[in-house]
Amino acid sequence: MPPERRSRRRPDRRTGARPDRKTRVRPDRRVGAGPGGPPRKAAPSSQRKPPARPSAAAAAMAVAAAAAEERRLRQRNRLTLEEDKPAVERCLEELVFGGGEDDEDALLQRLRGPRVQAQEDSGDSEVENEAKDNFPPQKKPVWVDEEDEDEEMVDMMNNRFRKDMMKNANESKLSKEELQKRLKEEFQHAMGGVPSWAETKKRKTSSDDESEEDEDELLQRTGNFISTSTSLPKGILKMKNCQHANAERPTTARISSVQFHPRAQVVMVAALDNTVSLFQVDGKTNPKIQSIYLENFPIFKACFSANGEEVLATSTHSKVLYVYDMLAGKLIPVHQVRGLKEKIVRSFEVSPDGSFLLIKGVAGYCHLLAMKTKELIGSMKINGRVAASTFSSDSKKVYASSADGEVYVWDVNSRKCLNRFVDEGSLYGLSIATSRNGQYVACGSNCGVVNIYSQDSCLQETNPKPIKAVMNLVTGATSLTFNATSEILAIASDKMKEAVRLVHLPSCTVFSNFPVIKKKNISLVHTMDFSPRSGYFALGNEKGKALMYR
Repeated sequence: MPPERRSRRRPDRRTGARPDRKTRVRPDRRVGAGPGGPPRKAAPSSQRKPPARPSAAAAAMAVAAAAAEERRLRQRNRLTLEEDKPAVERCLEELVFGGGEDDEDALLQRLRGPRVQAQEDSGDSEVENEAKDNFPPQKKPVWVDEEDEDEEMVDMMNNRFRKDMMKNANESKLSKEELQKRLKEEFQHAMGGVPSWAETKKRKTSSDDESEEDEDELLQRTGNFISTSTSLPKGILKMKNCQHANAERPTTARISSVQFHPRAQVVMVAALDNTVSLFQVDGKTNPKIQSIYLENFPIFKACFSANGEEVLATSTHSKVLYVYDMLAGKLIPVHQVRGLKEKIVRSFEVSPDGSFLLIKGVAGYCHLLAMKTKELIGSMKINGRVAASTFSSDSKKVYASSADGEVYVWDVNSRKCLNRFVDEGSLYGLSIATSRNGQYVACGSNCGVVNIYSQDSCLQETNPKPIKAVMNLVTGATSLTFNATSEILAIASDKMKEAVRLVHLPSCTVFSNFPVIKKKNISLVHTMDFSPRSGYFALGNEKGKALMYR
């Protein structure tokens, strides 16, 4: 056998495996001298590595040997090239890539730092780690083209929804990012802030904090959570004077109606000067929103509908009922209701659910109308004259106080009398009111006594005993109204100046610090109302002022 063939069959001393002539390792052709370097040389036959077929350990050692050989050749070629480079260029490369023999490997190691560390911590084999290192590392872009970041401009003029969001004429075009910010601002302005479901903060999920879980459960449900609060102390009420509600439209005519909007921060003031005015409530300036003038129509009473979309008004000497549509801005007169034979329409009540309209007639009649169509549904008659009437909180019953000191309770659906009871100590009824939580009924008489009853006793007994008889007025109690939480009852008389009191419920005691008698600015009170949301209290007096407190 020739000596050349015998040298090929000798086993590799480094690996101890038999070489295979078909699968012998060829030298790396990529490794060679650059321009001006020595010519390429093939690796000696003793350095050719067989494939790692016998075992994984042998394959790992073969790969490591090949990598070491490649680094050695690369280092030799680099040294050859660096001899021809100027000193300035070599210094610059050292600053950028670092110095030392393994500068390229160190640079790759720094770039692959987190990934290599993760590989070292894992339990993978050396072969798998070597295979993972063969993937090219993710590199950051060298530069950023400014033209790629140019945002598309959105036209604001040709869209009627976007046009309303323009703050000035220069914003005819906005970028998408600016438009998104503007939409967020409009949404937060409409919602009154960022809603809880839109917050990016992580919600706490600790099972130990029961109070936070109860709060989250409360916010996930809808319903009426208003209940009587025990936090309102009796005796002294913290209240401050605010700007008059109608300060931007003063009048000298008597204020006949004052009412807060059921859903918005708006107050309505109506007077005998044929005008209904709407004001924005802020407690400081109360800017005027709108005024509605009704010619030859001195307003006896004005009231919002239950949904707040309409304003109803009656006069002192007319049977016409005016309806002002706030959304459409139209004034609709209702001249005649079929079946209604009243010559003058003055006092009326709107049901809390917005379905019915109750008109007080003469000769003991109460007429029930449909709120939507203004058509007559039916009539209810009591003995004597109707002094005052009101709906229950659920709009299913009607309470009518007579001039004989009796109170009639009617069912709205059947128009039948459910009960009739005597108002204790009353000879002539003047006013009546029900609380919004369905717990109390207050009856005012001509002698100034206000009896506070439980609604259950009014439905079951003919001579119920009042919970409390408030005797702080010495003249007839002409006005009664409960606040939204049924914690305060306001009583007033239009027969004496400063004759207004606030009663604390359920203790049924009068707040001692209201009104301030020394100032004497309330005068004769003809109407009053509580704000359903913000805690304001308004009074309308004979001097044309709508006083407001908070």
